[in-house]
Amino acid sequence: MQTIVPLLRYADARAAIGWLGAAFGFVELFSVPPAGPVVRHAQLGLRGNIVMLGSVRADDGMQSPATAGTCTQAICVFLGEDGAAVDAHCERARAAGARIVSAPQDTDFGAREYHVLDCEGHPWTFGTYRPPSG
Repeated sequence: MQTIVPLLRYADARAAIGWLGAAFGFVELFSVPPAGPVVRHAQLGLRGNIVMLGSVRADDGMQSPATAGTCTQAICVFLGEDGAAVDAHCERARAAGARIVSAPQDTDFGAREYHVLDCEGHPWTFGTYRPPSG
């Protein structure tokens, strides 16, 4: 059961929703409002987990890395235990125009992972590593 949910801001949240689906396989669960240039709140699902996102707005102090010029977080996504799935996921992201920071590789802690920036510069790691519950 997911109990910690990432919340991201995008300068063009509506475009980011489509991009995250095409590149990473996220499915839009809902967005408020459902259309238009501003997204107040949206939830996207992947493998039974969600991320929340919305448009950059002045009232909460959060920015997109594209406008801030830096990022302050990264998101790690467990794709399952099959290393070949990590490679396939990376190729999907690459085909959608994602900037691959490091190609799939085996780590010294027994996982396979790759690192990528999304359409506005949020860093993501996709791989086989799943931390133990705690």
